[in-house]
Amino acid sequence: MTDIYLSGDPAADELLARDPFALLVGMLLDQQVPMEWAFAGPATIAGRLGVDSLDPAAIADHDAEKFAELMSQKPAVHRFPGSMAGRVQALAAHVATSWEGDAGTIWRDVDTGAELLARLKALPGYGDQKARILLALLGKQFGVRPTGWREAAGPYGEDGSTRSIADVVDADSLTQVRAFKREAKRRAKG
Repeated sequence: MTDIYLSGDPAADELLARDPFALLVGMLLDQQVPMEWAFAGPATIAGRLGVDSLDPAAIADHDAEKFAELMSQKPAVHRFPGSMAGRVQALAAHVATSWEGDAGTIWRDVDTGAELLARLKALPGYGDQKARILLALLGKQFGVRPTGWREAAGPYGEDGSTRSIADVVDADSLTQVRAFKREAKRRAKG
């Protein structure tokens, strides 16, 4: 199993390292909240469900109102727990039906980075940027490196970059990624 540092919580990171669907959920939650909060979310969900891994079919079949309540319990799993509950369930339903409940098959036995990028972009809640970041994360930290993966990931796949969660391996690199994001926002404002 891969040692990772995405949430800063060893138990949450262990779940992300061994459960491909948990990793997809963490990436899905990574918007409008701090990165480590997003990637701790799957462990919070698992704990509240009383399970040690996330079963896409079970999450997809969970009563929507009760799942939204679970996401909203203090501390909330996300800044927008109700809408993110629906997104998590939509992602779960997609993985359950399109990938037979095994999120890891999305990137196992894929031949090219372009093919993997297309698969990731087809996931509910994933746009181009989120798919490229996850592709870079898979390549850099999980050893998923089909031909052309760095090119398909775009700037997120660059060796030595500090621009996204794909580059976070410890507290220092988290600080560097935050600094990069702050500077990018400052430049965007002009």
